[in-house]
Amino acid sequence: MAKKSKTQCIGILTAGGDCPGLNAAIRGVAKAAISEYDIKVIGILDGFRGLIENRTVMLDNRAVSGILTHGGTILGTSRDKPHKMSMGGRIMDMTSAAVENARRLGIDCLVCLGGGGTQKNALHLSTVGGMNVITLPKTIDNDVYGTEVSFGFDTAMSIATEAIDRLHTTATSHNRLIVCEVMGHRAGWLALGAGMAGGADVILIPEIPYDLTKVAEHLLERRRNGKRFSIITVSEAAHAAAEEAPPPEPDTKKRRVAKKRTGRDSAPPSPPANVDAVVETSTPSITLVQEAMASKLARQLQQLTETEARVTSLGHVQRGGVPSATDRLLCTRLGVQAVELLAEGTYNVMVAIKGGCCKAVPLAEVAGRKKTVPLDHAWIRAARSVGTCFGDD
Repeated sequence: MAKKSKTQCIGILTAGGDCPGLNAAIRGVAKAAISEYDIKVIGILDGFRGLIENRTVMLDNRAVSGILTHGGTILGTSRDKPHKMSMGGRIMDMTSAAVENARRLGIDCLVCLGGGGTQKNALHLSTVGGMNVITLPKTIDNDVYGTEVSFGFDTAMSIATEAIDRLHTTATSHNRLIVCEVMGHRAGWLALGAGMAGGADVILIPEIPYDLTKVAEHLLERRRNGKRFSIITVSEAAHAAAEEAPPPEPDTKKRRVAKKRTGRDSAPPSPPANVDAVVETSTPSITLVQEAMASKLARQLQQLTETEARVTSLGHVQRGGVPSATDRLLCTRLGVQAVELLAEGTYNVMVAIKGGCCKAVPLAEVAGRKKTVPLDHAWIRAARSVGTCFGDD
């Protein structure tokens, strides 16, 4: 017999970049909701865009059976924002459309699986649209604020570690420097964890701007001590102390279109009925191709050390494939805890890991904040103790 629940119907979506464990989390939520509480589960396709375009699929036990080990997401994903949605060449506020569709479907709460951007979008739907939401922290970057770990991180770190292990053999065979670039956006968790686990000799992360001459001296000292090779693990946003941090990803140039316009002959046509406002119109922009940071770093280190250098950028390999056992367990725990909160009518929170336990954290405390690596973190202290160079000493 099903347990009592204050929530009768939920919608679930995955947003942002794909990530190992999304299917495991979908399964955890759906199975617990259906089996324990007889809650109706509606899958929303392709993130927030699917909610606005009313593209859904019913989820039952059969639909989520066997997806625990699958990578990617059976629901599809996108990076669309409800309040800044690209529609026919214009950027529109579609918050009302999202809320209206959710109510039409009978959704009592929207369960959002995603990273930092998803937390902000969910909070927007809650505060502006009045929609009940619950989020689960997903990202290989491990930078979602308010939780000790995000699902997808362990899998990505394992993939990056295995790649570094493989690079060791070719590096020592050819007496080379090998620079391995990993993802991480603006946080160094992935490079730090994989670099330590893979035995990298140098680890460069955004939180510690590096001095190139100190990195080169460390590599030369290794060679003087008879070391035939060196591995440098670098986060995609690492930067030299003499340089500014990399700018945000390039965006299209935008022209704002105010909701209350002054008289203009070129005013755009009126937006659809359930659109809050036409926020802006985008126009194409040209971005010059620049040398990749890791490539530039390898070239500079080769000049300074007179040692042959090679570059490997793991890219989206880190986000693909089956989730690790650790991530599968984490996703299941987070999903089940989310359903328990739904059953008791607790909304507008993120299900986080704190002290090894699942906790509900108010979404307002999470959205818009990023968890970066503290400079006194135990991983950094341990790495320094075994002789790892961070380019700052």
